[in-house]
Amino acid sequence: MWYTSTRGMAPRVNFEGALFSGYAPDGGLYVPEELPQLDRETLRHWSTLSYRSLVKELCALFIGPELIPRHDLNDLIDQAFSRFRHRDVVNLCRLRNGLNILELWHGVTYAFKDLSLSCTAQFLQYFLQKRKKHVIIVVGTSGDTGSAAIESVRGSKNIDIIVLLPKGHCTRIQELQMTTVLKDNVHVFGVEGNSDELDEPIKAVFADVAFVQRHNLMSLNSINWSRVLVQMAHHFFAYFQCAPSLDMDPLPTVEVVVPTGAGGNLAAGCIAQKMGLPICLAVAVNHNDIIHRTVQKGDFSLCEVVKPTLASAMDIQVPYNMERIFWLLSGSDSQATRALMEQFERSQSVQLPKELHSKLSEAVTSESVSDEAITQTMGRCWKENQYLLCPHSATAVTYHYQQTDSGQSRSISQCCLAPASAVKFPEAVQAAGLTPQTPAEILALEHKETRCIPMRRGADWTQLLRDTIEGLSQRWEGCAADPSE
Repeated sequence: MWYTSTRGMAPRVNFEGALFSGYAPDGGLYVPEELPQLDRETLRHWSTLSYRSLVKELCALFIGPELIPRHDLNDLIDQAFSRFRHRDVVNLCRLRNGLNILELWHGVTYAFKDLSLSCTAQFLQYFLQKRKKHVIIVVGTSGDTGSAAIESVRGSKNIDIIVLLPKGHCTRIQELQMTTVLKDNVHVFGVEGNSDELDEPIKAVFADVAFVQRHNLMSLNSINWSRVLVQMAHHFFAYFQCAPSLDMDPLPTVEVVVPTGAGGNLAAGCIAQKMGLPICLAVAVNHNDIIHRTVQKGDFSLCEVVKPTLASAMDIQVPYNMERIFWLLSGSDSQATRALMEQFERSQSVQLPKELHSKLSEAVTSESVSDEAITQTMGRCWKENQYLLCPHSATAVTYHYQQTDSGQSRSISQCCLAPASAVKFPEAVQAAGLTPQTPAEILALEHKETRCIPMRRGADWTQLLRDTIEGLSQRWEGCAADPSE
């Protein structure tokens, strides 16, 4: 399987190349050169598989046995999911009035990112050990990515990880999950800014191609293809769990409701659609509604500021993965995608061409959900089901309630993706007038030692990041020269 850049100006790479690159050299994102088309028999066979086995099948399709032989791939994925609390890895909850919630948060950090990052880290380790190489991962986080990335690589000999978190913009629990990991290969910075501002020094460092190559830098944000690949399994599993029967002709459609910030889960759903999975997609966002405006009006433009919301991990202005979706829906037109994204990067605003907007609104419906609606939904779901939603999951369930309350009879099944557990968001649970339920392992974080390096407003964040990277590279070179170190 070969991968090409959405902007069409970079050489094609294999899965290993896409995994280690993050952004392509031309500024685009890696996408498969060709998407496998799944016939009815394949879908029927896959419908009998566990979530874990679905991930194995999808990864086998998009990685190839010449890079990772199938028995090795199976072992890596089993290892990736070995620390998950639920024996099935993910769990479907069937609640009242057709409300289906796919819990994607049974990993170590109680968030869906554990699923893709645990697999991605296993793939990285596999190739690094084979090549006897070292990488430095640089991650900007709005809350959940940082802790999931840290957990996936903590203690690794061949990997150092640098995480930039937006001080005061994550929940207390999210911050502690990052700052209490005191491993030598984990380096956490607290930035005096929001998640979009902290992405600027990261983007600046990655723009220096020679520096990136010299220090073996990579990103694990949702731009990394490996994460999108694993997230495709959410959509397949949701479909197979909620479709009434696969004996019908044509196959029945299932609506998957996707809460999103940077659009990785949405891009995964669009790719699954293109491969032949009969899903329709609804995307739920919070007040920061660039994806909603893009779907509804073709208006892909930044707001002046990011508004902090209860669904803090979705407080994102720039949904990077929309670039993959534009490429996909434009019929793999890299020239058009490049022109669109370069205009957006220049002016922070672009109106989608009519044909592209039409295809996007055919593939996806959308809703923007206020904090008030989030807390109302959390309260209602508890009252009706004794089920506690996190604020991000509540954006998807708000969409479900809007559909059911409209009185229209639903002809298709629906599944809401739940990206995080309510235990991570006690402030939002209290705002909804409910009582937080906090496991002992989360409570214990308050009593652990923390380590976090400040990045103060007014300082040169890019230079601070470069200096840190250079120091880590020198340390690795010293260890490699003297293995007894």
